[in-house]
Amino acid sequence: MTNADAWSATPPTAALVLADGTVIEGHGLGAVGSAPGEVCFNTAITGYQEILTDPSYAGQIITFTFPHIGNVGTNEEDVETVNLAGASGVRGAVLRADVTTPSNYRATRALDAWLKARGIIAIAGVDTRALTARIRESGMPNAVIVHAPDGRFDFDDLKDQANAWPGLEGMDLAKEVTTGQSFEWTETPWRWNEGYGRQDTPKYHVVVIDYGIKRNILRLLADGGCRVTVLPATASAEDLMSLKPDGVFLSNGPGDPAATGEYAVPTIRAAIDSGVPVFGICLGHQLLGLALGGKTKKMHQGHHGANHPVMDRTTDKVEITSMNHGFAVDTESLPDSVEETHVSLFDGSNCGLRLKEKPVFSVQYHPEASPGPRDSHYLFTRFINLIRERNGEQPLPERSAAA
Repeated sequence: MTNADAWSATPPTAALVLADGTVIEGHGLGAVGSAPGEVCFNTAITGYQEILTDPSYAGQIITFTFPHIGNVGTNEEDVETVNLAGASGVRGAVLRADVTTPSNYRATRALDAWLKARGIIAIAGVDTRALTARIRESGMPNAVIVHAPDGRFDFDDLKDQANAWPGLEGMDLAKEVTTGQSFEWTETPWRWNEGYGRQDTPKYHVVVIDYGIKRNILRLLADGGCRVTVLPATASAEDLMSLKPDGVFLSNGPGDPAATGEYAVPTIRAAIDSGVPVFGICLGHQLLGLALGGKTKKMHQGHHGANHPVMDRTTDKVEITSMNHGFAVDTESLPDSVEETHVSLFDGSNCGLRLKEKPVFSVQYHPEASPGPRDSHYLFTRFINLIRERNGEQPLPERSAAA
C-alpha cells in the first residue's frame, strides 16, 4: 500500500481552511489545536528545522514544496531562534509526504515530537504543488490550520476565524519575537567534528538590534572578530549610542516594516547620523530603507527559499541566495542619496541598497544561510571592512565561503 492509499483509508485529523472557504484535509502532527496565519511556500530542500525556528516566519503557515520533510529528524543544535525554549512565531507547517523515522546520526528527536514540544501545528498528505500554484496565481491567503485527533471540525467557524484574522499588513510582529533584555553573544559557527566555537579575543564592538535575529547571523559577526551586544527591537537611540558601537547591525524579523518602523526608524536614523557603519538584513534592510526616506510594499507571493538569484551591481556577479520576506523596499521611492546595489533576477525587486555618502548598506536576503547557499558571506567581510576603514586599518579581501 502506498502512502497515498494509506492516507485515503484513514480519516483526516487536520485541515487547512482558507479565508475563501477552501478546505484542504490531511493528517495532523505536532501540536493539537488551531492557529490563523498567512500561507506562504518555501522552496528550500534542506534546513526545515532552521526554517521552522526562523523568527521571520512569525504569523505564517509554511508550505514546504520539497516533499520529504522530517526525514533527518531534529536536534538541539540546528535552531535559529535565540530563545531555545520558546516558539519562533511560525503558525504551522504544510507537508506533502508522511514523516518517516529519522535517518541521521545527529537526530535526537522525531519531527512530530519536536513540533509538539514547540507548539507548532502541522498537516501532512497535502498536494503542496497545487497549493503552491494557487499562491503563485492568487497571492498568499489567510487561513487557519487545525489539528484535531478526533477528526471533528467546524469548517464554518474555521472559515470565519480565517476571515477575522487581520493579516500581516499593518502588523508589528518584531515585538513578539525580540529579546526581552540585552545580552552578549560569543558563539562562532559550527565546524565539522568540532561543533560551535567561541570568540574570546574580539577586536570590534558591534551592537545588534534584534527584530527577530537568527543565531547564525550572530555567529558570523562573532567569527569576524566582533564583540556582539544584542538589544531589543524597541531600543532607543540613547540605549544604542551609549554602548559606543564600532558598528550597528539591523536584524531580520517578521511583520510589516511600516508598523515596526514607527519606533525603529528614529533609532536607526541616530545610528546613521553618528557615522558608524550600519548593516541591515531582511526586515533590517526594509527598516533602513524607511529610515532613508523610502517606502515598502506588500509582495504578491513573497520570496521564500534557498535558490534565489541576485545580481550584485557593485561587482556584476550573480549569487544564489536564501530569502524569506513578504514585503519589499519600493525602489522608485528611494531618494537620490541612496544607491540600489542588489536586484532579484526573478522579478527585478530591490534586494540591496547603500547610502552614497556614509558607510551604510543592507540586503534583502540572508547571507548567513545555514544550511543553504554561502555565496553571500562576503557581505559580513564588507561590513567589517567599513569598521576597519573608519579605524584607519587596511581592508580584508572579500570572498564568498565557496571561493
